[in-house]
Amino acid sequence: MPAGGVDLRRGLATTLTVLFSLALPALILVLVGRGGQWSVIGDMLDGEMVTQRDLDDADDFFLGTWVIFMLLTLAIAVVWAVWFRKLRLNAEVFAPGGHRFSTGWAAGAWFTPVVNLWFPKQIANDIWRASSPQGPAAANRGLLNAWWVTWIVAMVANGIGNIRYSALRNKVESDNYSPSLSEAKDDVESLHDILAFDMFAAVILMAAAVLALLLVRQITAMQEQRAALPPQVAPMGGPGYGAGGPSPYGVPPQGQPPYGTPQMPPPPPGQPGQQYPPYGHG
Repeated sequence: MPAGGVDLRRGLATTLTVLFSLALPALILVLVGRGGQWSVIGDMLDGEMVTQRDLDDADDFFLGTWVIFMLLTLAIAVVWAVWFRKLRLNAEVFAPGGHRFSTGWAAGAWFTPVVNLWFPKQIANDIWRASSPQGPAAANRGLLNAWWVTWIVAMVANGIGNIRYSALRNKVESDNYSPSLSEAKDDVESLHDILAFDMFAAVILMAAAVLALLLVRQITAMQEQRAALPPQVAPMGGPGYGAGGPSPYGVPPQGQPPYGTPQMPPPPPGQPGQQYPPYGHG
């Protein structure tokens, strides 16, 4: 770690890059597995011959790919939280006192229900502005916003698919389930639609994973460039970081005292540091 407390080691970023590189093909296999299930159910609806073995093979393939993907997802979640907290610690050095959440929230916000829908994005916004080598006003958050929107859409779509699937499964597995032929066909059609929706959610999740991989590389490069610049000093009692000012990073113009320096009143006439007033004006 260089002097100043900025951690520029790339171990966590490299680990995330490797994990995302493995998760993407695993997610493609998940999509293929869902497609296989969707295809078998479609054959049933079209009146083609489908055996129990066909159904079991499709389910087994999907389950195997899903287990692999979930293990990779668990590893990504742990490493991501540690890496994101490291970014927040570095950003505190770049913009001390200019962040809305503590370093603990940088890791914990991802695992806290409800607030994980917006707290991590606000923390990421502060990190992004503090890490911008061109200054907070020039920080282009296009990649950051695209990743977050895609991630939220993927999570919402996946949640909707899980709720619909669980509701249908509870209905079919209930003790009083004795549908007519038309009702059974409607349930199979509902399952077919749910599988198609899950395929859509998987495609969105792949896009989010690609953007996350680009984000890891981008923010790592930004912090390395920012670390080569002088640290900024946040104003005490003034507007929050990123609120704008006469110079980037909240550093006062040359020749003025640093922000937060107490302004002492001038000493009275006759005291050291103050010349006596002209004769007859004292």
